[in-house]
Amino acid sequence: MTAFVQNLLVQMQTRFQTMSENIISKIDEMGTRIDELEMSINDLKAEIGADGMTPTKVNDEEPKAADSSS
Repeated sequence: MTAFVQNLLVQMQTRFQTMSENIISKIDEMGTRIDELEMSINDLKAEIGADGMTPTKVNDEEPKAADSSS
């Protein structure tokens, strides 16, 4: 019985270790992809700046209607 429990614990530990390594690997991969995305965004921003284009600010206010009471 003790050998069975020890074997079960070893199997669980092995599975946990494998899952932990997979999670860490995925997190590292996501970090790399985020870094690449950030570089792409910076490249696009630089390209837009080089073209002389300036981003326009969106005005949330609705245009006021002309006063027609005259």
